[in-house]
Amino acid sequence: MTISAMGSHRLELRRIALSVLLAISIGAATTASSQSPQPAAAPAIDPAWKVPEVIAFIGLKKGDKVADIVGLRLTASLAQAVGPSGKVYAIETAEVVKSHPDLLTKMNAIAAQSPNVVVSDDPVASALPSGLDAVFIRQNYHDLYDKFMGPADVPAFNKAVFAALKPGGVYVVLDHAAVAGSGISATETLHRIDPARVKADVLAAGFKLDAESSILANAGDDHTKIVFDPSIRGHTDQFLYRFKKPK
Repeated sequence: MTISAMGSHRLELRRIALSVLLAISIGAATTASSQSPQPAAAPAIDPAWKVPEVIAFIGLKKGDKVADIVGLRLTASLAQAVGPSGKVYAIETAEVVKSHPDLLTKMNAIAAQSPNVVVSDDPVASALPSGLDAVFIRQNYHDLYDKFMGPADVPAFNKAVFAALKPGGVYVVLDHAAVAGSGISATETLHRIDPARVKADVLAAGFKLDAESSILANAGDDHTKIVFDPSIRGHTDQFLYRFKKPK
């Protein structure tokens, strides 16, 4: 083989090698892309949330219809609890979405995986779906009193919940406890509310207190700290009330 021929042969071998390497690279990239995990629709469940206990406290059963007010953390669990024949109305409210648009994106991702979840971003003053078995508001009842929510007309909101529920339906409120006797003075600053104020609000709408739970209580919580303080975040003293619409 002449020197010229040998050079041409080497160039051809190099061209083939580069082609093979390119094909392998493209194939690997395509495979990696197709196998890359999709972002989780629902947040990871923290054992500190006591999700199974909270779901049991609400008392949901297959086929129930529940409104999850400012939902996300427990929405997927609620959807599983009511099953395919049930319905979860995940209501973010326009006011919350305006401040936290990412919540709506995440909620829509959950709904894409759970056909029994219906997402709404209507204003807080909008009527709720009718014929509900339960309404659940988690750590956001205090927000009803905050500026970014309007503030909401809380008596009207509670009456709307009452109207939306079936007779015997339940209204479950979970929130961060403020200092006893403080009323609503800490809702804007500490994101807490006096449990007694919540009871008074809801009972005034016609509900009866059906049960309360201490599963998320923490006697060591300093009620004068904001709930986002690193020393207490995720472990605040929380109250859990279940109110019932009389039959």
